[in-house]
Amino acid sequence: MNWNVRPEFFGTSEATRLRRDYYDEVASRYWRRPATAAEIDEGLADDPPDRLTPPTGEFVVGRYEGVPQSCGGVLLLDGPGSRTPELTGAPGPARVAELTRVYVRPAVRGTGGGHALLAALEAAARRLGATRMVLDTRLDLVEARGLYAACGYAEIPAYSEGPYSEIWFGKDLAAAP
Repeated sequence: MNWNVRPEFFGTSEATRLRRDYYDEVASRYWRRPATAAEIDEGLADDPPDRLTPPTGEFVVGRYEGVPQSCGGVLLLDGPGSRTPELTGAPGPARVAELTRVYVRPAVRGTGGGHALLAALEAAARRLGATRMVLDTRLDLVEARGLYAACGYAEIPAYSEGPYSEIWFGKDLAAAP
């Protein structure tokens, strides 16, 4: 495998370019037209990096043959008022992490990058103490939904609301792979 996925600060120039590409693709699909640079800028402005650093989260960048080609984040959802029992399906203390900003550039999809990215994000969640991973996504993001299913994520009841939340997935992280 020619993928190397490692933690990286959310605001580096390479991470920012990947996040711009992510926003461009998901917004363009949603609006059924190309997103403008101003719309992408607005999306990034509403996406501060402060929680995607330990101890509340982590951001990773994946490089394929040394070139940044993927990114993703994991964010702990635990805390006062959290819906942890609803997310885990079991009572008791559990740390729940959420996948966010998961992206692999189209040119390198099918090369194992999605699997490598999810493995790195799951490892990051475990380092943060999470025992369960959850995510929400849209129905039109077929490639992402296929990746989640292939990596052991199963559909769960809705745990969040929003215009871009149409389907929810979860996975037990209690045991390392």
